[in-house]
Amino acid sequence: MRIAIASDHAGFRMKALVAEHLTGQGHEVDDLGTHSEEPVDYPRFCAAAGQAVVDGRAEFGIVIGGSGQGEQIAANKVHGVRAALCHDLTTAQLARAHNDANVLSLGARLLGETLALAIVDTFLAGEFEGGRHVARLELVREIEAEQCRS
Repeated sequence: MRIAIASDHAGFRMKALVAEHLTGQGHEVDDLGTHSEEPVDYPRFCAAAGQAVVDGRAEFGIVIGGSGQGEQIAANKVHGVRAALCHDLTTAQLARAHNDANVLSLGARLLGETLALAIVDTFLAGEFEGGRHVARLELVREIEAEQCRS
């Protein structure tokens, strides 16, 4: 599986850990930055990860920051991204099952390494349930299309 990954400076170390974990599992990782702990403005990096997913250059994206909030928001500005900020295994599983999330956001200052990697694995292994959630996602797409026309 090909995964686009991006972070701000606060998430840089965790990004490296996650990338190493994923490549160790045989995944292909596209690191879109940042590439150091020097302070940066993260929105472009996170939007690039989301764009890689929407364009089909990656099956999933992972964005990482101090809290993960801003990174999730930036990724979600890309039309077609459904980024989910996950703090535990349940939110990771439900993000995939109910929301068909295609980008995972993590807070490096909030999660330990073991939990963060377990969240990544749970998210990537998750499957969309479909059913009643399909109509809800269609409503989200309609809202997104309406807003893009504005």
